[in-house]
Amino acid sequence: MTGKTRGSLETWVLAARPKTLPAALAPVLVGTAVAWSVDGFRAGPAAAAAFGALLLQIGSNLANDVYDFERGADREDRTGPLRVTQAGLLTPGQVRRAMVLVFGASIFVGIYLTAVAGWPVIAIGLAAIGAAIAYTGGPWPLGYNGLGELFVLLFFGFAAVCGTAYVQVGHVPRSAWVAGFAAGCLASAILVVNNVRDVDQDRLAGKRTLPVRFGRSWGVAEFGVLTAAGIFLPVASVLTGRQPPTLLIVLAAAPLAVPLFQSLRDERGPALNRTLAGTARLFLIWSVLYSAGLLLGGRG
Repeated sequence: MTGKTRGSLETWVLAARPKTLPAALAPVLVGTAVAWSVDGFRAGPAAAAAFGALLLQIGSNLANDVYDFERGADREDRTGPLRVTQAGLLTPGQVRRAMVLVFGASIFVGIYLTAVAGWPVIAIGLAAIGAAIAYTGGPWPLGYNGLGELFVLLFFGFAAVCGTAYVQVGHVPRSAWVAGFAAGCLASAILVVNNVRDVDQDRLAGKRTLPVRFGRSWGVAEFGVLTAAGIFLPVASVLTGRQPPTLLIVLAAAPLAVPLFQSLRDERGPALNRTLAGTARLFLIWSVLYSAGLLLGGRG
């Protein structure tokens, strides 16, 4: 049991899961660097994209908290970080109302970005909100049917990077697609760690993630493929002349991925919470390196 006060500010901060928020900002940073590299940086839309990403992440966290609890995926023996609904710190109704409020606030950000960049922002924003809810809610939740990685790839990769570049440049630069795919792979690796850690509990709850469907070793291999793709895809784009040589700086993230892979392969249970945090840190460091590589490469 926790010593936190029910309904306190500390509880609401816990519900927002602040440790997940850098992963929401990381692809926005990359998309902004892409915009700068094609001489399209605009501070207002960049800041709004970052704020919108934070709101969508918090709203998604609240949705996952309440829907996982109601589906029985969050039990008292869970190995992951504390969930406020399962712990009794907030009622399902409170969490649902907060989720609606946060998603509502994101719509106001979307209105501004729509005025700046046009109707595609509406489509992206509504799709992001719908997918965040459908990840664990609704009659056919994505995360319970092995589609979590695809969801993350689409929204933390392509939508976040390409969308951020779009609201600043007015179109999606070609370089944003490569950056979006690479970012999506590394963001998906965070989810894979979570799914490998929880594979036994998810199986009992009927949550059919890919590690549940195909085994723990599948998840470990998936993690290796995703992290390698995220780090080495930019290298391939440099070698083919599509990106500046300065982007090779992303290789500095490679040594960080090796111990994370080994940890995921060898450890079990709560020990993997450190691996989860380390993978999120890897994503953030990679994003900073990728952005620095584009900035150092100059505008073109």
